[in-house]
Amino acid sequence: MSTAIQLSAAAKASLPTHIAIIMDGNGRWAKARHLPRVEGHRNGVESVRAIVRACGELGVKYLTLYAFSVENWNRPKDEVDTLMKYLARFLKNEIGELNRSNVRLDVIGQIYRLPEFVQEQLAKTRAALERNTGLTLVLALSYGARVEIVEAVRSIAAKVKQGDIDPAEITEQVISQHLYTRHLPDPDLLIRTSGEMRLSNFLLWQISYTELVVTPTLWPDFRKPHLCEAIEEYARRHRRFGGV
Repeated sequence: MSTAIQLSAAAKASLPTHIAIIMDGNGRWAKARHLPRVEGHRNGVESVRAIVRACGELGVKYLTLYAFSVENWNRPKDEVDTLMKYLARFLKNEIGELNRSNVRLDVIGQIYRLPEFVQEQLAKTRAALERNTGLTLVLALSYGARVEIVEAVRSIAAKVKQGDIDPAEITEQVISQHLYTRHLPDPDLLIRTSGEMRLSNFLLWQISYTELVVTPTLWPDFRKPHLCEAIEEYARRHRRFGGV
């Protein structure tokens, strides 16, 4: 089914280089089916697999998925523990598929806060995929945009104190170079599933000129046709970047 879906010529011509997704709605998907919340997360993994494959097929260069926020640590311990187990399993089990699809893996966030077994598997998976040259899959794990900005400010302040940076030389570019995403282009398109109209502390600096598309589809139901719909919507936009 996924390979039969095609983009219009206009959408192909203006394909986003970098797509970011706030994967929302796992809990509501499970609740609607009278299932435990963790079943929503488990089915959400299928959507991750489908969208990574779809982005690779379409020629998208970067895909950033908001997989676990700093606020998510406040969820019930059982749910967090299950999420971490699913994450480690995904990282291990998908190596073969990601290699076949020529996908590289990157990560942003406070990785040191993840359980050791997740950090170890993350390192192994990244190493196994490091030679790939296709889609770069970026997982935002233990990520929060405000924390990211605070850490950038602290780093810059330390350099000012050491005399390495003059305060007058601090520009937008300098700040960007101290963010987790300093090696990545800013997203062109941000998709949020489940219909919620908020950013949830995700890439607040980087999405200043990003096109936003909100879909009512819950994340476990999100597949290539929904992705293509969002890209088609993006292609209809005129990105002025503050101009006319």
